[in-house]
Amino acid sequence: MKPVRRRIRSHFGLTAKQVAIRSKRPWYFQWGVTVIFVALGYISAYWQFTGGGESIRDKLKQVALENQVLNTKVIQVERQLQIEQAAQVNLTKALNQVQDENIHIKEELVFYKQMLNGKK
Repeated sequence: MKPVRRRIRSHFGLTAKQVAIRSKRPWYFQWGVTVIFVALGYISAYWQFTGGGESIRDKLKQVALENQVLNTKVIQVERQLQIEQAAQVNLTKALNQVQDENIHIKEELVFYKQMLNGKK
């Protein structure tokens, strides 16, 4: 009777061996799932690389056209800035000439006032 009781205790008691139950999938199922995931990854990468319908060459042409337009605008702004700087230089020269002329006229005015004061 003891051997039967020991067997029962060894299978169902606290001292029983712990067993992990796993469901085993066949190898072809695991390989099939792996192939499906690899194919999905490749398809999604290819779709992103091609631009989702737009080709890279079309995008390149569009960006090149935008680049030309922006370069044209930059050139126009630079020329406008050069024109404004030249106008500023010319205005500064003209202002200096007018100020010099104004100082000369004020000196002559002081001279003539002194002459008039001297006659009295």
